[in-house]
Amino acid sequence: MLTDSELRDELDRVAAAVGIRVVHAGGRDPVSRKTWSAATAVVLDQAAAERCGQLALPRRTQVSVLTGTDAGTATWAAAVAVGAQHVLTLPGQEQELTGALAEAAESVRDDRPHGQVVAVIGGCGGAGASLFAVALAQAAADALLVDLDPWGGGIDLLVGGETTPGLRWPDLALQGGRLNWSAVREALPRHRRISLLSGTRRGYELDAGPVDAVVDAGRRGGVTVVCDLPRRLTDATQAALDCADLVVLVSPCHVRACAAGATIAPVLTAINPNLGLVVRGPAPGGLRAAEVAEITGVPLLASMRAQPRLAEQLEHGGLRLRRRSALAAASRRVLGVLAGRAA
Repeated sequence: MLTDSELRDELDRVAAAVGIRVVHAGGRDPVSRKTWSAATAVVLDQAAAERCGQLALPRRTQVSVLTGTDAGTATWAAAVAVGAQHVLTLPGQEQELTGALAEAAESVRDDRPHGQVVAVIGGCGGAGASLFAVALAQAAADALLVDLDPWGGGIDLLVGGETTPGLRWPDLALQGGRLNWSAVREALPRHRRISLLSGTRRGYELDAGPVDAVVDAGRRGGVTVVCDLPRRLTDATQAALDCADLVVLVSPCHVRACAAGATIAPVLTAINPNLGLVVRGPAPGGLRAAEVAEITGVPLLASMRAQPRLAEQLEHGGLRLRRRSALAAASRRVLGVLAGRAA
């Protein structure tokens, strides 16, 4: 309920970005209790807030009051009377309005099951953690694959989706806040049933806020969120570890990899105790997966033998997970553990 045309235009723009349809209530006509209670969100100007306050409408959440200038005493009084949670000035507070509308849109769907978050990290360099993250995403029914290694060249190359249109990390101007999953999904590349948030071929840095926002959106959207982590504890890495339901440490099956895994495992466990091990063959010295688990001190989730011609496949179109492959079997076992933790 806005009379100012500029405020209406700004609201329409922000709502479109969030994925909410706007219904503008007419002029000075009183709003019905049914309309008031049924709306996903209510956005008012000062005059509308004063009218609604006089009607003694029932208190509700997701009410915002907009003003085109700094809010004065009368605006604040009207907002308090109507029970508004936000008083926002436009232009200037578009991000706050975006967050409020995104929260409102998601709140109506909060009764559906939430997704789980799994973070994958290598026990040593070249462990195959990114490959296993892609395999997990392909094995899941619906997944968001989040690339958190800004110097990795882009996980879209590993998926085979480097030409798929959509936003990558450097394209996103996020500071944090709550995002609408349907809007995020629409903006990202979608390749082989995976929503993909990848890096690019140039370096960049990630903060914790955007990672929290994207991962939370995927979780609330009910998808499996797979985070591919670098082997350095950046703010973004820490954010993913903090929110993960399961952290997977991937280790090759040789002595030096075991030593490296034993070094990083206590650091990871201190951040998130839900840590499990995946061991990847071959084992040139005959080391067994159970021995790798004993050396690293991490519970064994799955082990897999080497997959023939995998490197060649990755060079020609990215990973295509074959159902009977060892990689697919290990991925299903880890997803089963993840589902068990959510139960």
